[in-house]
Amino acid sequence: MFVTPAFAQSDGESQAVTEGQTHSEVGHDAGHSDVFPPFDPTYYPSQLLWLAITFGLFYLILKSVILPRIAGTLETRRDRIAQDLDQAARMREEANEATAAYEQELAEARAKANRLSNDAQEKAKAEAEAERVRVEQELDAKLAEAETRIAAIRAEAMQDVGEIARETATAIVGTILGSADDAKVASAVDNVRKEETV
Repeated sequence: MFVTPAFAQSDGESQAVTEGQTHSEVGHDAGHSDVFPPFDPTYYPSQLLWLAITFGLFYLILKSVILPRIAGTLETRRDRIAQDLDQAARMREEANEATAAYEQELAEARAKANRLSNDAQEKAKAEAEAERVRVEQELDAKLAEAETRIAAIRAEAMQDVGEIARETATAIVGTILGSADDAKVASAVDNVRKEETV
């Protein structure tokens, strides 16, 4: 309740104003209950009407605006995912093909390397064999030449040895006997040498 200050109004005026306010407040409260308006059953029909209108508008907005956008977004994402899956499948096929081609090239390279290695080994063996034969032939030729020279040197040395043996025998016989027949001493030395050779 509002009370006007005493210094602004006289006592008579303040009493009239107070009574007028009291009557108006009592009259105002007489037509209403103490229930919170949304819970007041008298307002239910209007609340249900506005609820139906609001729900209908929300449904229309949802159906005509929001749901098509969501559906479009989902469709776009579905298409993008399908494209990504197709691209991934293509890339996987390309990777498989590249792997198969790489493995085939690797197998061919290994086979070629094996062939080249075998060819090189056979060529090296053939060259080594040819070199061995050539060296053996050279050694055989040098050996034959050395044997020929040794035989010549031996023959020459034997002639010298025979001459030396004859001279030595003649000198020894001459010293022992006083004189020696050179022809007999030479014949005896040649006979001894022949027996040693046989």
